[in-house]
Amino acid sequence: KMLGRVLCAVLFLGALQSPAEASQGHISVVLLGATGDLAKKYLWQGLFQLYMDQVSSGHSFTFHGAALTALEPGQRLMFDVLKKLSCPPDEAPNRCAVLKDQFLKLSQYHQLLTAENYTALNREIEALLRQEGLKEAGRIFYFSVPPFAYTEIARHINSSCRPAPGAWLRVVLEKPFGHDLQSAQQLAAELTGFFREEEMYRVDHYLGKQAVAHILPFRDQNRQFLDPIWNRHHVERVEIVLKETVDAKGRTSFYEQYGVIRDVLQNHLTEALMFLIMELPANVSRAEEVLQHKLQSFQSLWGLEKNSAVLGQYQAYSSQVQEELQQAQDYVSTTPTFAGVLIRSDSLRWEGVPFLLTSGKALDERVGYARVLFKNRAYCTQSETLRDAGHSQCKAKQIIFYFGHGALNTPAVLVSRNLFRPVMPKDSWKEAVSQSDLHVFGQPLSDYYVYSPVKERDAYSVLISNIYHGRKDFFITTENLLASWGFWTPLLDGISRQPLRLYPGGVENQHLLDFEMVSGGLAFTLAEPAELLNPPRQMPSDYKAIQSKYRQSPLVSAWSEDLISQLASDMEEAAVRSVARSGQFHLALSGGSSPVILFQRLARHHYAFPWKHTHVWLVDERCVPLTDGESNFFTLHSHLLQSVRVPYFNIHPMPVHLNRRLCVEEDRGTEQYAEDIVALVANASFDLVLLGVGTDGHTASLFPRSENGLEGAPTVVLTESPVKPHQRMSLSLPLINKARQVFVLVLGKGKHDITTLLSRVGHEPRKWPISGVSPSSGQLVWYVDYEALLG
Repeated sequence: KMLGRVLCAVLFLGALQSPAEASQGHISVVLLGATGDLAKKYLWQGLFQLYMDQVSSGHSFTFHGAALTALEPGQRLMFDVLKKLSCPPDEAPNRCAVLKDQFLKLSQYHQLLTAENYTALNREIEALLRQEGLKEAGRIFYFSVPPFAYTEIARHINSSCRPAPGAWLRVVLEKPFGHDLQSAQQLAAELTGFFREEEMYRVDHYLGKQAVAHILPFRDQNRQFLDPIWNRHHVERVEIVLKETVDAKGRTSFYEQYGVIRDVLQNHLTEALMFLIMELPANVSRAEEVLQHKLQSFQSLWGLEKNSAVLGQYQAYSSQVQEELQQAQDYVSTTPTFAGVLIRSDSLRWEGVPFLLTSGKALDERVGYARVLFKNRAYCTQSETLRDAGHSQCKAKQIIFYFGHGALNTPAVLVSRNLFRPVMPKDSWKEAVSQSDLHVFGQPLSDYYVYSPVKERDAYSVLISNIYHGRKDFFITTENLLASWGFWTPLLDGISRQPLRLYPGGVENQHLLDFEMVSGGLAFTLAEPAELLNPPRQMPSDYKAIQSKYRQSPLVSAWSEDLISQLASDMEEAAVRSVARSGQFHLALSGGSSPVILFQRLARHHYAFPWKHTHVWLVDERCVPLTDGESNFFTLHSHLLQSVRVPYFNIHPMPVHLNRRLCVEEDRGTEQYAEDIVALVANASFDLVLLGVGTDGHTASLFPRSENGLEGAPTVVLTESPVKPHQRMSLSLPLINKARQVFVLVLGKGKHDITTLLSRVGHEPRKWPISGVSPSSGQLVWYVDYEALLG
């Protein structure tokens, strides 16, 4: 009743059009966690801004704050926040006072603890609509609560608080959305059970920052200038940075679970990167197109390795964790508070361009930006002091999306004057007056065209407005969320045991955290000072590759990343020896998932590999088209061949797809491949064959009790796999055993049982085909990681 009287009063005052005239319906906004920190700092102010902006739009509003706190104390806490709400400086004081008074009267607190509480809230909303004769437009539920509470709240909303048919539901979710791919998949699956994809709005508040939100419009409005230069031929590198001066004190319980990569890089900085590198859709206003192009950009990124990142931790962090989480005095946290990560793409536009993402706490300044630095091929004869900034081609050329804080202390877009004068929308961005004493990246501000927002707005106000308007492109879809976690999780797993560089914090860091690109990865430029080091603790990465025997053959074992590094080096060494001996290197490679990281390692780190003289053969192939994602050749091409310079005629895919059909004996694909081997490979003896091992003891596509390929002539055979796709083509065991060298790669805990079993059995290829690998005049070497070897 109270809210109904207030709505009538608001309509009477003329702030809204009357429902009879032009009402677009009523919107109920429910803020869950209404008395929490985020709500106090940003969300209530953002909702008030929405009300001020839309009060004359034809919609009517009510605002329902909700929390677990009992009614009376919760109401008091909430209204203490609401009384402190403010209007923008350009709002007339009288109108501000009226709107604030109306907003407070349209707001109400609810305790939402049980299913009955949600049912009561629904009844109250429906009663208000009936009493005032209002049509319901929709409901917004803003989850400003920890993710562990999402599922229960979602269940209550879905069962008893959905709007009537014809009205929309928008559920707003705050990060973190999981802490790795598996947890994100689980949370997404739970929420999908209650809400449709179009109903969920996952918030990354960085997408509401005005400079970030303007990246795509800027690229779109300046296509004529950017199309020729927004590519690998002209861009030297891209930097996306968020530096903070504050530390994690008071937040260590959260930070210990997440760390800087999960907290900042996986979401904020990655989203900014996607806006910079994604292909522009024809219409940047179409959310579906934007989201699809973002997803395609994720798919073009190289997988991250351990050496893709440098990590640090400010010195006081472990003691803060000890104090706040009651840890023992000797507790040492391995959570990074600083990270620099090198990302690369294999897209035609960006291949070879480094993307550097950097963030940290307790640094020397608070600033955030995305910087695109262009290559400069000019040489200028005029002395530097006489050069005209607007025309000198020797000045740095860059475009900077300045998120805020730092020297400028405002969101901004900066474009070097020797690039072009950008097109900017005059209603929302204004050209800034140059301040001669300010420098950005070593250049005076006068070297740039500088634009700042006409009206500076808080990120949450921007996002809440976009929720109201249903703009999904400012939010994270389930598909993009899982693509992001799929990209970052392997790195997070790989660095979990990596030592961190300690730094004192603030300006005292000096050059301690400077890093450089080295051998396809990152490394700190300075050695770590002795006084900053912890007492020596043996980390898993300190253990070196161990060599001994396995099944009477040499064994190399190490942690998987070190093992892959060793294997790649040994392969390069074998290739160099072979080319020196015969002028060629014939390499036969297996399929499966294990070799993928090896292929990537060879592509990114082994520039001395004699690819020009290498013939690449397949050990086995699935009977699918070579363009199929299940094809071994497709995997090999995606992760290795497209990145190295192997002559076209030196690449030998298995002929599984002939006469528009797959693996038909009459097409003689096996005979054709065998003939090619005899014709090109001396004595049909490959210089090196790389094999893997299945959990059932199969190798290549030779399976236990296989009818073909385990004995007889050294040839190529068709086989049957117990798993789909069933039909395979494979080198036979006798052909494999003619090789000069055979390397067997075994990775992961899933292979521990078969590794243990094989160590105890003899030569029984019909039971375990891998046991029949025994080069007649060559060498067999096993490469087994610690997890497979030791469990």
